[in-house]
Order: sequence, then structure tokens, then C-alpha cells
Amino acid sequence: MEFSGAKRKKLKLAGDQRNTCYPHSLQFYLQPPSENISLMEFENLAIDRVKLLKAVENLGVSYVKGTEQYQTKLEAELRKIKFSFRENLEDEYEPRRRDHISHFIVRLAYCQSEDLRRWFIQQEMDLLRFRFSILPKDKIQDFLRDSHLQFEAIKDEEKTLRERDITASSPSLGGTKLELESVYKIPFAEALDLFRARKVYLEDGFAYVPLKDIVAIILNEFRTKLSKALALTARSLPAVQSDERLQPLLNHLSHSYTGQDYSTQGNVGKISLDQIDSLSTKSYPPCMRQLHKALRDNHHLRHGGRMQYGLFLKGIGLTLDQALQFWKQEFIKGKMDPDKFDKGYSYNIRHSFGKEGKRTDYTPFSCLKIILTNPPSQGDYHGCPFRHSDPELLKQKLQSYKISPGGINQILDLVKGTHYQVACQKYFEMTHNVDDCGFSLNHPNQFFIESQRILSGGKDIKKESIQPETPQPKPSVQKTKDASSALASLNSSLGVDMEGLEDYFSE
Repeated sequence: MEFSGAKRKKLKLAGDQRNTCYPHSLQFYLQPPSENISLMEFENLAIDRVKLLKAVENLGVSYVKGTEQYQTKLEAELRKIKFSFRENLEDEYEPRRRDHISHFIVRLAYCQSEDLRRWFIQQEMDLLRFRFSILPKDKIQDFLRDSHLQFEAIKDEEKTLRERDITASSPSLGGTKLELESVYKIPFAEALDLFRARKVYLEDGFAYVPLKDIVAIILNEFRTKLSKALALTARSLPAVQSDERLQPLLNHLSHSYTGQDYSTQGNVGKISLDQIDSLSTKSYPPCMRQLHKALRDNHHLRHGGRMQYGLFLKGIGLTLDQALQFWKQEFIKGKMDPDKFDKGYSYNIRHSFGKEGKRTDYTPFSCLKIILTNPPSQGDYHGCPFRHSDPELLKQKLQSYKISPGGINQILDLVKGTHYQVACQKYFEMTHNVDDCGFSLNHPNQFFIESQRILSGGKDIKKESIQPETPQPKPSVQKTKDASSALASLNSSLGVDMEGLEDYFSE
């Protein structure tokens, strides 16, 4: 990346040229921006983008994606932050330009770790899904072509010829008249997920995919391309971080808006080991309740379960000494020799508290990490019950938790639609007898804290305890003030040469 003290370039484009730069309200972000912008604009665009992605995350765990309420609220957020979202609006060049540049700026900040990349990819995918859902049908083919996706809508004659086969093979049509639905002919290898689920018609190496199913394939392509791009950006990141004008801002961005990590607490030691059994039935989310029961029943957990549950316990306030005592007492009940525990397991517990090895203070797993990584295998109890459990087993588990039949059906419907965090939030509301929990659930420790707040009479947790997660735009903007002051000390006319960015987003 290069900086220039000269007056920054401003693109002055005629109407046709402006449309050519950004022909659609959504894109795959295949080409980095190539204009100059001021450092102040660089900072403002980055902050606005992360605000938007955090709003996407919160709405995704508060409402079922794709519903009218979800769509309306997300559109309102895009309008407020002045990013592109809909075709055929007047003077869309500037919102689309802001969207394009801000994506690449935030890509620099969120390529730095696996957790950051995972979060960034998930929110960008949800944003693309929303924009594609409101894209006019007559614009879809152009968008696919501009995104280098070789998906062609078949003609009516070809559709009529294969109508019976396509309708029988595509459950998503659900009684929709095929003549009213676009069908795309795509290479078989691009539709493997639909093929595995037996939800697509295949012929001569091509899959015939209705419009309702094409979005999953588009999102998979987007995920693949963005994941590779983030890896390439991460390799070039040291060159960007060496610039003292950008490093503070990128560091602040990478720690902003991704939610509280629950790694530090003021209530360390305030929970006794005798309270854990009671807390597990009152204030644990199902994922941790499941792990605790398995530990008590079997007196052992495999590594994935120990990591997930151990870091959760650390987050709710167990000290290192308490954690060592808790795990040792339980494993000894399973006929494990105390010396074997000390030699084989205590090191890992101390390591998770940052007392061994690299001295990394590990943070409790978020919902996103639990859902998307390290799925449980036979004999494991970690993971998300809403994501990883068989529906019938989940139903039995919810019955044992005294959830009403109507409530169970609501939760299972959400799970069927892959709305796992919304299902957990619904479970919270049912087990705590509240109509609206008033927060967006994205962390097991957040579940615990909010539960304790309600059970204590709705009072705020004491000052020395962990504070529940709240929307963070104001604190995060405040966080960036140190970076802002460093940037503001430079003349605002000093420009960032966006042409130099291309080196960091490509091989």
C-alpha cells in the first residue's frame, strides 16, 4: 500500500461509466478498488462496514432470516448507513462505491485470525443472501455473468420438456408452477450438496436447479472465493501493518463489534463448585447443560467437550484452582488414577488459563464457533444440540427439560430452517417465562449472564460481575479515537492509494 501527499484523485464519471463500475447492488468483490481516498474516509468507511455486519449478525439471531420482519429491518440498516441494497434506485453510484471500498478495508482487519475470518465470511454471506433475495429476476442473469458464474437460465421449451423430472426432483418448488419459475442449467460439480440430498434433477453432467435453490450454490461459490481471498490477504498483512498510520485503525477494527469474548471477568471465584449442578439446570444453555450431564453420568469428556465446557466454566467465574479440583474430582469418580490425571490432564487445564505453553489466555467459544467448527462424532457431547442433534433426540431432550409440546414444535421448526441461534433464544424465553428476551443471543456465556440477571429479579449484575453484552457502536467508535487522533494529525487531504491495495488482495 502506498501513500501520497498529493491531492487525491476523485473519479468524475459520466452516467454510463458510473453504471459500468458498479452495475449491481451486490457483487462478489472480485476486483479491489483503484482510486485514492483520504485516511479519514478510509476510517469512516471501515467503521460503517463493521457496524453493518454487526447489525446483520444481530438481526440474524433475533429474527428468522428471509422473513418480512428480518428483510425490513435489514433494509432500514442499509438505508441508515447509506450502503447499496436494491436495484433500480436513482443515484446508486456512491452507495455502491462505499460498499465496494469498505468491504476491502474490513477484509484487511478481519483476515488476521480464523475466528475473525469465520465471523466476517458468515456476515458477508448473510448480506449477499439478503441482496440476492430482492434482486429483480430480469437482473439475475447479468449478475451471474458479471460474477463469473456459468449458470444459464434454460428456455421455456427446454423447461417444458423436462417439467415432470425437474418438479419431481426439486422439493423446493412445493406446488409452484414451473412455468413461473426460472430454472438454471449448471455443471453437476457445482450442485453436489443438492445432489447428496437428492434435491436436483441431473442429466448429461448438468444439474437443473430452480431459482429457489440457486442461492445456496451462489453462496457456496462466494464463501469459497472469499475464504481464499482472505488467506491471500493474510499473507500480505505484515506489509500493511508496518505502516504506523494504518496499524492502529486495523487493530481497533479487528477487536470491534464481534461481541464480548468473556475472557475476563470481575466475578472470578464468586461461583462455588457446589452451585454448578443447580446452575446447570437453571442458567446453562442446552449445549453446556448437555456437556455437564454427560460429565456427571460418564465421569469423563473427550477433548472437544473438555475444551468447550472448560472454557465456558472459566468464563462464568471458575478460578484455575477450582477448575483443577472440579475436573479431577469428576475424573477420579470414573476410576482414573489421580496421578494419571495430574500427568495427562492438569497441564491442558492450566494451558487453557494461559499458565502453560504459549501463555495464551483462551476465550470461551461463541455460538458461531460451536456451530461451524469441530462437529461431534460418535461418543462426543460437544457442539450445538440444535445444529448437531438428530431431531427426534432433540425433541426428547426438550421434553426432559419440561418444554411444552407447542414450544417444542416452534423450536423444531426453527431448527428445520437452520435457525439454530434463534431456536436457542426461543428456548431461553420459554425456560425463563419471558415473551421477548431483549437481546440477540450469540454466546453461551451471554445466555448464562442474562439468565442470572432474570433469576435475580431483573436487576443488573453487580459491578464486580461480568456485564451482559450490549450493542457496541458507541464504545467501538470511542475505541477508535486513539487511532483517529493519530490519523487526524495527518492532513486530511493525504490520500490512500487504493491502486496499491491490489497487491494485498491477489497473488
